[in-house]
Amino acid sequence: MELGVGAARSGYRLEHFEDLESTNDEAAARVASGDPGRLWIVADRQSRGRGRLGRIWTSSTGNLFASLMLIEPCARPGAPQLGFVAGVALADSLRKLLGGDRRLSLKWPNDALYDGAKLSGLLLESLGAKTFGCVIGFGVNCVSHPDDTPYPATSLRAIGAALSRDAVFAALSDSLAQWLDVWARGDNFATIRRAWLDVAGGLDAPARVQRNGNVMEGTFRGIDAQGRMLLESHDGKMDTIEAGDLSFAAPLVVR
Repeated sequence: MELGVGAARSGYRLEHFEDLESTNDEAAARVASGDPGRLWIVADRQSRGRGRLGRIWTSSTGNLFASLMLIEPCARPGAPQLGFVAGVALADSLRKLLGGDRRLSLKWPNDALYDGAKLSGLLLESLGAKTFGCVIGFGVNCVSHPDDTPYPATSLRAIGAALSRDAVFAALSDSLAQWLDVWARGDNFATIRRAWLDVAGGLDAPARVQRNGNVMEGTFRGIDAQGRMLLESHDGKMDTIEAGDLSFAAPLVVR
């Protein structure tokens, strides 16, 4: 399958590189240069791939490294919602490729897991002082996965799914275009929230959240209307958390 088919039929452009430091960095440079957006950047390899909180993203050939650059996709305050739109699209595309397998789930905010092991992640960045741009970066372990991760990782090949990088990108780019339309520039986040909760792992399970050097424990109750994590403490208090590292003591369960 030709790499750009999915992007083109959804009305998006695509630029493909053999080597980049980071697809997100390249997309950010396009924002600064005045690019009109709706642009996918895909690389075969990255030398400085990164994930959330500045973590290194191992970028082995054969896996998917792709970033979508959008110009003024919504009002600035609504930009964090794009992470959930992207997470829903990611889970939707991977589940379809895996025949509806519900062992594929999302861990807040938007890691895609298979049987509790990390299969994919995404990084959302907002930038631009005058022109407001958003970059959504995806890393999908298609043929290999790292071993030195905070919790187990896996790949499509490791779980027995013979899916190429190009096939994964075609499904993802189609799905993201569809869910961006559903989201309607933030007017329909309620639908995105319901779709996210439908694929969320660990709902109503004991959880730990690390943020700012502190650890909070409680029960994961999903996300609120703004996408913030809901963590119910042992005394019944409901905390809303905008950022942090979520972990579970037991394997994730998807209803």
